Amino acid sequence: MEQILIRPVLTEKATASAEGANRYTFVVDKKANKVQIKKAVEAAYKVNVENVRTMIAPAKRIVRYTKAGMMEGRKPSVKKAVIEVRAGETIDIYANL
Repeated sequence: MEQILIRPVLTEKATASAEGANRYTFVVDKKANKVQIKKAVEAAYKVNVENVRTMIAPAKRIVRYTKAGMMEGRKPSVKKAVIEVRAGETIDIYANL
């Protein structure tokens, strides 16, 4: 399992959580467990991780109504991890984009 952290989640809710509660959200590999995620974040961003919470968002069916007719597709399921770092430490997500 080479790449555990796939990308950070850059939504309004995730940004507010990062600024207010020092929690950062990442999309991670589905096979990674909490210990592996913790080690990957600590190695990548040089911070001390206090808590890791994970969730799996299910796949969704997408339907769009266009001029050409109805178009169907799917969004894949993803695993997200909410990382809480020690007080006083921050992760600069925008530096590694």
